[in-house]
Amino acid sequence: MSIDKISVAKKNVKPGRAGRPLDAGKRASILETAARHFFQHGYAATAIEQVAGDAGVSKVTIYNQFGDKRALFAAAVECECEKMRGHFSLETMPAGTIRERLTAIGQAMHGFLFRPEMIQFERRIAAETEHDPAIGVAFLEAGPWRMKQGFAAWLARAAAAGELAIEDPLLAAEQFVSLCKGMGDLERRFGADVSPLERDRRIRGAVEVFLAAYAAPADR
Repeated sequence: MSIDKISVAKKNVKPGRAGRPLDAGKRASILETAARHFFQHGYAATAIEQVAGDAGVSKVTIYNQFGDKRALFAAAVECECEKMRGHFSLETMPAGTIRERLTAIGQAMHGFLFRPEMIQFERRIAAETEHDPAIGVAFLEAGPWRMKQGFAAWLARAAAAGELAIEDPLLAAEQFVSLCKGMGDLERRFGADVSPLERDRRIRGAVEVFLAAYAAPADR
C-alpha cells in the first residue's frame, strides 16, 4: 500500500473526543470487552451498546473516550497486538553465535505466528479489512510493521558489531521472516499441520540462506 493510501486510511480513523479521563483499569476493561466482541462477532455485528453494557460503562463514555466505533476497534486491535508482542521479544533471545541467535529468533517467530489465537486474530482482521481497509492499516501499524522495525534494528546492531554485512536492515528483516515461514504461512492459514521436523528444517535452511547472503566477509 502506498504512503498516500495509508494517509487517507488514517484520516478515516477518527480520534477520540475530549472527555473526562478514565482510570487505567476502566479503559482496559472497555478495550478487553471491545476486543472480545469484535473478534468473536465481527466489526459490523458489534454495537457500541453491547460493549458498553458488558464493560459496565455508558455508551456516552465510550464515545467521549474513543470517538466512534472504528476508533474503538483500532484501539482494541492495538491493545491485542501489544499483548501478542509480549509473547515474542528480541531482547530475551539467548546469547551465542549469530547462527545460533538467528535460529532462536526463527523458532520464536514461528511459535508466535502459529499460535491458534494469532491465526484466528489474523483471519478476523482480514475479513474486516475486506469491508474497511483502514482496519487493516490499523492492524499493520500496531503489529507487523512495529515488529519489523524492531527486528530490523536488531539486525542493524548485529551489522554494526561486525557479525553481519547488511545495507538495508528493513529488507533483510522481511527476507528472513519470509524464509522462515516458507509455505508454512499458507499452510497455517488453511488449517494444515506443520510438523516440528518440517518447521526445524525450514528454519535451518532459512538461517543458512540468510547467512550466505549477509554473513560478514570474515565468516563466509
